[in-house]
Amino acid sequence: MVVQRFEIWWVNLDPTIGSEVKKIRPCLVVSPNEVNQYLNTVTVIPLTSTLKLYPTRLNCIIQGKQSQLVIDQVRSIDKLRLKSKMIDLPIEYKVPITTMILEYFKL
Repeated sequence: MVVQRFEIWWVNLDPTIGSEVKKIRPCLVVSPNEVNQYLNTVTVIPLTSTLKLYPTRLNCIIQGKQSQLVIDQVRSIDKLRLKSKMIDLPIEYKVPITTMILEYFKL
C-alpha cells in the first residue's frame, strides 16, 4: 500500500483505551515517505470536529467542514487500520502542522 505524508485517510482507531481518540475517523499521515515506503506502520494525527481551544490543536477546514488536527493524540498505527484515502491535506496547512509538531516535541 502506497501512503504519502500529508494524505488524509479514513482510519479505524478501535480498539482504544481510556481517553484515546476512538472510532473510524480521518487521520493525517505525518511520517516521512521514506519510512512509509518500507514499514508496515505509519504515524498519524487524528482529526476531530469537536473544537477545543487547546494549544495542541490546529484549526482547519477539510472538505468544507471545520475540523481540528489533534496533535496531542499523534500515534503510530499498522497500515491495516487504513481504510481509504480521503484527500491530500490542503497546502496552506502543511507548514503550520509541521511547525506545531516540531513545537510539541521540542526539548
